[in-house]
Amino acid sequence: MAPRGKSINLYLMDGEANGRIKCTLANWTGVAYKIPRTELDKYKDRDDLKQSGVYFLFGISDDTGENVVYIGQAGSRKNGEGILFRLQEHKRNPDKGYWSEAVVFTTSNNSFGPTEISYLENRFCNLATEANRYFVKNGNAPTSGNITEEKESELEEFIDCFLHKLFEPVVAKSFLAEDQQSSADEEPMFYLKTSKSNAKGRRTNEGFVVLKGSTISANPTATCPDANRKLHKQYSDRIDKNNVLSEDILFKSPSTAAGFVTYASANGLIMWVTGDKKTLRDVENSEQ
Repeated sequence: MAPRGKSINLYLMDGEANGRIKCTLANWTGVAYKIPRTELDKYKDRDDLKQSGVYFLFGISDDTGENVVYIGQAGSRKNGEGILFRLQEHKRNPDKGYWSEAVVFTTSNNSFGPTEISYLENRFCNLATEANRYFVKNGNAPTSGNITEEKESELEEFIDCFLHKLFEPVVAKSFLAEDQQSSADEEPMFYLKTSKSNAKGRRTNEGFVVLKGSTISANPTATCPDANRKLHKQYSDRIDKNNVLSEDILFKSPSTAAGFVTYASANGLIMWVTGDKKTLRDVENSEQ
């Protein structure tokens, strides 16, 4: 079934795209908020944030520099405290100093009970881990709880409506088949081979993905930029003892991807080529 269009209402609460945002959809009781850590106190009078819900703390690891997320749940309490109170606790916690932005998922009618939020927390953690865009900092996998099949179907509809690229793989699964023939509207596979590396990659609308199974150069060249050395350190846990990439990695540009693969300064527009030896630059020129 082809993806359906959706009408999304984004309310810029401060009139700025990088400020507080409220998100709703037509015919959906769900409500999502994007909350900058520095703006948390401005939400204290919002009744819907005193309800039950699921939240996501986004940030960057001080140790590795990679994107991280913590996924949690908050139940409404008799004293009227719920999601917002839990976020305030995290802000005061010195072990949660990494997060700079929270995304909150609740409802307009306060319909989430303990069973529902446990199920959603479990599903969101699993989806985030599978998508592999962020390192999921949850120490233990939350339990899904026991729900009826009717409630499960209802909650899965909520999950389908909750839009965040956290849950989208860095490259579509259909791209990964070795024997798949590229159609006219599908991105071609690109290859980069040197005496010390042998990699495959794809363009996406967010950058360039080096695919799992690629062989990465083990040692930097004498003129390797510091930025490429930092990338190898950042992703060292995704390169096995044979210098083979164990996971897909998304880079901001083809040249950054090529520099990572070759452990050197690299021009990705020239070094990435298709199976019929067209450079990425050739492909881009043909698209103009």
